[in-house]
Amino acid sequence: MPTVAVTRYVTPLREGGSLPGVVEGDDLGTYVCKFRGAGQGAKVLVAEVIASGLATRLGLRTPRLVVLELDAELARYEADEEVQDLLVASVGTNLGIDFLPGSFGVDGQVSAADDEGARVLWLDAFTANVDRSWRNPNLLLWHGDLWVIDHGASLYFHHGWRSGVGDPAKFAAQPWDVSGHVFETCTDRAREIDGEISAALGRDVFADVLAEVPDGWLEPVPGAETPDALRAAYVEFLLARLGTRQWLPGGAG
Repeated sequence: MPTVAVTRYVTPLREGGSLPGVVEGDDLGTYVCKFRGAGQGAKVLVAEVIASGLATRLGLRTPRLVVLELDAELARYEADEEVQDLLVASVGTNLGIDFLPGSFGVDGQVSAADDEGARVLWLDAFTANVDRSWRNPNLLLWHGDLWVIDHGASLYFHHGWRSGVGDPAKFAAQPWDVSGHVFETCTDRAREIDGEISAALGRDVFADVLAEVPDGWLEPVPGAETPDALRAAYVEFLLARLGTRQWLPGGAG
């Protein structure tokens, strides 16, 4: 991902539990910044990059990602103490998500053309994303098109790696609850196109996606002390998941 220096903190997005903020970069772009110093730390940023990379490869629209370099000087001019503490804790590299001006959040029924809904549901089931209900759809409409955002609640298994990388088979066999999902009605179609989607993924694709994750966000754990070792662990977990269908509502198509 390209690296962009943050030049101005614009405003917090207080509807997000981790207090993301809108910032401006030295490339004149505007981004939603997910801070490394918030809540669950860098692992949320890793999940965002992986799930966004998979979404793109499944033909879904998701905003462009960049690495945002945050300087300590930025916090000096922030009056809000909560935001100031977050900026101080996040000095260094953070995740930037391209801001889509004029977009608006989906808060009611939306039609999913060309199997979009089924692909979103398949992706969420595969990555164990529990955060796309009507209470919090994490969908945007921009210029009439559907965009998927906010994947930080995916790939929960890595939060249990403090004592070491676990068994990929456990994640592979973990079921996923479709009830309440925005595209629950697309369950049958997701099974029908399961073979097509699965054929587009594999070890090389997963390795390419993990290559996009910056080294600094891949914090060492017992059994995977280097960024490359952690990337390999993620690839094995994704491969194991791809080889099963307990997570796909109703099973394979």
